[in-house]
Amino acid sequence: MEIFRTPEDCFADLPDFPWKPSYAEVPDPDGGTLRMAYVEAGPADGPVVLLLHGEPTWSFLYRHVIRVLADAGLRAVAPDMVGFGRSDKPLATSDHSFARHVEWMRALAFDHLDLREVTLLGQDWGGLIGLRLVAEHPDRFARVVAANTGLPTGDRDMPEVWWAFRRAVEKADVLDVGRLVAAGCARGLTDEARAAYDAPFPDEAAKAGPRAMPGLVPTRPDDPATEANRAAWSVLGRWEKPFLTAFGDSDPITGAMAPVLRKLVPGTRGLQHPTIAHAGHFLQEDAGEELGRVVADFVAPA
Repeated sequence: MEIFRTPEDCFADLPDFPWKPSYAEVPDPDGGTLRMAYVEAGPADGPVVLLLHGEPTWSFLYRHVIRVLADAGLRAVAPDMVGFGRSDKPLATSDHSFARHVEWMRALAFDHLDLREVTLLGQDWGGLIGLRLVAEHPDRFARVVAANTGLPTGDRDMPEVWWAFRRAVEKADVLDVGRLVAAGCARGLTDEARAAYDAPFPDEAAKAGPRAMPGLVPTRPDDPATEANRAAWSVLGRWEKPFLTAFGDSDPITGAMAPVLRKLVPGTRGLQHPTIAHAGHFLQEDAGEELGRVVADFVAPA
């Protein structure tokens, strides 16, 4: 597997992101290893919140959330998916699959960090991967916060706005990552933040991860990930631990998933599920501090 490792100097002067990265080696499918990056903040013995980002972002997305959680006495752990952020980037889109991303994140969270009694905060692909981990390793999780995400099986079509996004990614000669993030924000994106989303990808060849991910979302019943996702739904349909939905009100891609999750997951019942105003797909950018307070109150209510 041929990989690209973004030079560290590409990450100089990140706005509002002071945390130094840590690294772990996880197995690749060819018998080698890949380096995954993550940042941590808050007390080492605090309740763990695992913050999983999605396409095409990295842990920088959670900077405002991390600060609120750490100040509340929680241990925030924010990894970079393989192919994103400071993590190694396989250079072939065929190196990426749903199953591989689940396994890479499992290896980091459980084999390397040995996280237990975890609160998952998953958005976009962070929810797709995270909900699989919850269903496949329920003993590791105490509660879930699903934020602008879902777990498709391919049995229902995706919304047209998502298909438009997928076509744009597939057809782009130059994939403008910062522009994609800005398009998913309801309150705009500063030039400095936009540059931070571009930072992991100084070379067009390094963008195989962002290019691959839309094609890995199950869109038909015979998709390679469908069987595993259906199995995950079978577990989630019996999940009694607390499960909160915290969605932005301005996300046309995943907004319809909030009521589906609340209908199908027993752990959602009896909870007050917030809708975050004027927040788009990347609600961490639009309302990161508010989302952080929602999670902190959910984990450790006053």
